[in-house]
Amino acid sequence: MSKGLFITVEGGDGSGKTTQLGYMKEFFAERSVDVIFTREPGGTAIGEKIRDMILDPKNREMGGMTEALLYAAARSQHVLQVIGPALAEGKVVVCDRFVDSSIVYQGAGRGLGKAVSVINDYAVDGVMPDVTFLFKLDPDEGRKRLRQKEPDRIESEDRDFHRKVYDAYLDLERSHPHRIIGIDGNRDPEEIRVEMISYLDRLLDGYSEALVK
Repeated sequence: MSKGLFITVEGGDGSGKTTQLGYMKEFFAERSVDVIFTREPGGTAIGEKIRDMILDPKNREMGGMTEALLYAAARSQHVLQVIGPALAEGKVVVCDRFVDSSIVYQGAGRGLGKAVSVINDYAVDGVMPDVTFLFKLDPDEGRKRLRQKEPDRIESEDRDFHRKVYDAYLDLERSHPHRIIGIDGNRDPEEIRVEMISYLDRLLDGYSEALVK
């Protein structure tokens, strides 16, 4: 079986991921690439139900470990049903959030530490991103952007929580320089798009060459 290309997109709440994912869809469509766009939590019928449960602001009593296990359960189903099969067929998969989100939000934000990595080692079943785009934006600025919408249960956490998440993302970037591409999100969306597309062009060239071989 041929190996596809797995791209993930990460960033704190309000970092501009959604806008850049839209540009990414245009990029692949213009090049007629067989690509699957998906998201976490979600991506499957089971995952979407778990997503609703996790993000519902009414579920204030949810414990940190419960949250982490629910994310991992949704991810396990996602890998089994969508991501793994698509990569085995040689497709490009782009996922809005993946295991890095659990490491920073539950591992750092909730203070669960390495337990999150252990749980997710089982959930991902060896499937990890080839490349991760990390859109970096100070959480205070991100929270200002979110004032335009009703926050979900995670977005409504306090400043200290989101600061821990942001710092953990920076730690991940330093720990995985060959996988994680950090992009300054505190700029005009068009400037960010140009930088991201430059990376994607080179990435797609390498992917196409690998398939030919």
